Amino acid sequence: MDWYSRNPPRSVSVSISPSGEIKEGDSVTLNCSSDSNPPAEISWFYSISKISSDHRGEYKCKSRNEHGEKYSDAVTLIIMYPPRNVSVSINGSAEIVEGDSMTLICSSDSNPPALNFSWFKENQSSAVGSGQSFSALQSGRFYCEAHNQHGSQRSDAVTVIVKGHLVTIYISIGVVCGAAVVITMLLI
Repeated sequence: MDWYSRNPPRSVSVSISPSGEIKEGDSVTLNCSSDSNPPAEISWFYSISKISSDHRGEYKCKSRNEHGEKYSDAVTLIIMYPPRNVSVSINGSAEIVEGDSMTLICSSDSNPPALNFSWFKENQSSAVGSGQSFSALQSGRFYCEAHNQHGSQRSDAVTVIVKGHLVTIYISIGVVCGAAVVITMLLI
């Protein structure tokens, strides 16, 4: 009597095809295989025609025959995709006083993570900054673009308002009755 005749499934495994880097939109097949006699009942065979990042995660399968069952080790399905959900957050208030700066921070969801960020002021064709954060010194509407090797996406614009300095001047004048007074002020 050989070991196959009265034993549960052995060597249960999941394979991913194609192997290597999988990009969003690719076709992917996950196959569960098992070594057993009598033949095992396999819980699934999974084929995805247009894969998306929602399919990423761990997968395992179950093989069962009349003598028992066994689960495969988990395999991780990693999906590569370009930046999306790009947004700008403001560190502090959207209004600052002239001479101060405001820090804008760009974030996105992508795999691999976006490492290149470009900053633009609306109605200007060239970038005004780079990096995940940017210090705005002037009024305007700013947006960022996040980049990885699979593509790029821009955020919605945020408005930065820079107000001028508020200057308060206190003047104390002693006036002689009937005299003319001329006050000249120069504000810088």
